[in-house]
Amino acid sequence: MNLPTRSEILFSVKSFAAAMLSVYVSMRIGLPRPFWAMMTAYICAAPFAGPVRSKGLYRAGGTVLGAIAVTFLVPRLINSPELLSLVLALWIAGCLYFSLLDRTPRSYMLMLGGYTAGLIAFPAVNEPAAIFDIVLARVEEILLGITCATVVHSLVLPQPFGPMLVARLDNAVRDAQHWIRDALNPAGDTRSASDRRKLAGDITEMRLMTTHLPFDTSHLRWTEKAVNALQERLAAFVPIVSGVEDRLTALRELGATEVSERWHALLRDVVALTESPKDVAIDAQGAALRQRIDALEPKVDDTLGWTGMIEVNLAARLRRLIEICVETRALRQHIDAGVHGRLPEAVRHLPGVPVSALHLDRGMALLSAFAAAVAVLACCAFWILTGWPSGAAAPMMTAVLCCFFSTQDDPVPFIKTFMWYSIYAIPLSALYLLGILPAVHNFESFVLACAPTFLALGVFLARPSTFGRAMPFLFAICGTLAMIDTHNADMVSFVNSTLAQVVGYIAAAVTTSVFRRVGAGWTARRLLKAGWSELSRMGTGERVPSLPEFSARMVDRVGQLTPRLALAGKDQDLQAVDALRDLRIGLNMTLLQSVRARLGRGDAAVGPLMKQLSRHFALRPRVDAGCERSLLDTLDNALRAICAGERDAAQREALAALTGMRRDLFPKAAAYQPSLATAI
Repeated sequence: MNLPTRSEILFSVKSFAAAMLSVYVSMRIGLPRPFWAMMTAYICAAPFAGPVRSKGLYRAGGTVLGAIAVTFLVPRLINSPELLSLVLALWIAGCLYFSLLDRTPRSYMLMLGGYTAGLIAFPAVNEPAAIFDIVLARVEEILLGITCATVVHSLVLPQPFGPMLVARLDNAVRDAQHWIRDALNPAGDTRSASDRRKLAGDITEMRLMTTHLPFDTSHLRWTEKAVNALQERLAAFVPIVSGVEDRLTALRELGATEVSERWHALLRDVVALTESPKDVAIDAQGAALRQRIDALEPKVDDTLGWTGMIEVNLAARLRRLIEICVETRALRQHIDAGVHGRLPEAVRHLPGVPVSALHLDRGMALLSAFAAAVAVLACCAFWILTGWPSGAAAPMMTAVLCCFFSTQDDPVPFIKTFMWYSIYAIPLSALYLLGILPAVHNFESFVLACAPTFLALGVFLARPSTFGRAMPFLFAICGTLAMIDTHNADMVSFVNSTLAQVVGYIAAAVTTSVFRRVGAGWTARRLLKAGWSELSRMGTGERVPSLPEFSARMVDRVGQLTPRLALAGKDQDLQAVDALRDLRIGLNMTLLQSVRARLGRGDAAVGPLMKQLSRHFALRPRVDAGCERSLLDTLDNALRAICAGERDAAQREALAALTGMRRDLFPKAAAYQPSLATAI
């Protein structure tokens, strides 16, 4: 085991100080449940100040939401325990469902609003007349714990979140530069497809992390719009450089050595542009490179061959790549200026893609909510039928665990880990409850008694590798200490409460295993089908998203696929899938739809093509040979129609998009012939 680092020790000490402060203030002002405040201070703790503040705000909102629900429901349904159990289960499931449709930290508020109702209502059913006092105490203690955690982590040697996020951004930009170098320089190192997909996952992760930025203690919080814009450029970069890489491969496969040599000097200069120092403006260099691309790009007419079309596509994508590089450099410089208080006013109001544009799986959210409702109802039925006085702990813990791990493909291993480390904490919990704390008669002694255990656990909470084991251990101890608040600190109550919690753990694991357990391969196929369905809808013109929105959502799907494809192992169907190819096709479909109105006579050939594309993606992954042959013929007809059309910017953009689609859909097909239909 590694010795604790300075940052881990600092986090542990601050977390412990916030917890002890919350207990002291709670006791000092006469609040009835000080250990609720203590637990909240630990739950809100995070190594960086920004996430502590945001988590505290969302926890406060969720607590108030759950408290309002309990205050409204329990007095009205207390005489019908079965109906109350059903309504609470539906409330928990409904809050969980809507929380899963928001993948940012904001979802914590709705999720907490759901299971907070269970945490308050289930133990209070025997005291319906005191429900308002219990709710009020819960809200007061939670808000006190949040306040203490926020104050300590924000004022005592605060650890700003911004520098870490900027470092992650710089790493992503550096990975993108390496990809450009590898793609444009034949002598560069070849990276695997999983490395490309990992970059997509990193982009989405940073996008979600940015929601903490407005709460940070650093000046970087004023640059949120610039950070989001930079992330959008990185998302747009993925399909562009992937397409450039593929087009250069296509030229080599076609044996176009002279053509490749003609582009070689330009490609070398593009690499040099991306790798120039980050404090150097590259606008003029970018403009000069775009002019050179215009000079190298072949003229478009009805005799243009397949090699020329590949060059047209390559030119269009290189132009966009240079634009992204220039914009990324400018945004990175704006972020540095913002840190020093010199952020331009226009950058503060940049438009951006909302996080809601990312991939959402409503079906899995509904399944998770259903599993949570069934688990809670099963525990409630067991509790009611047995008349177990301490049985309220079972549906409480079931609700918590079903919500905590609902984002996992297979929550069962996580629930089991939580259960086992909660069980491992039982001896120490019993020692504190029945042995140590009864002998403690002042606050100072209480702090000394708690310090060894909680300071050690705080170090493990600070480590991502041990957080998942340390949190249930600490959660179990704090939950046991809360029995002192209710004057149930005796062996019988402790044993009954512990057994009820274990029943809740088991019920959550069993119910989740039956209704909610899915494999990585299953989720990967679901992600792919979601992408194909969106491409099919784009083909019909039902809903054509903006380029930034589509790029963000598809890059998000690619990023989610990466770990699942690794877990799927030797599943040949999945390993053969190229999600980046689907992303490029979608990009070209979006571009083609955006210029259709300016194509004149060429639009007559694009309409049937879009219908064929819609049918193709609706049938995937099972597309028959006849459908593919028809799609290829329609594509070639569209290429001929566009080449024969007006010579303008819309024609070139449409030709580049069609060429990219043909290359991505039919990489092994015979080369396009200007005046001869091609068979697959």
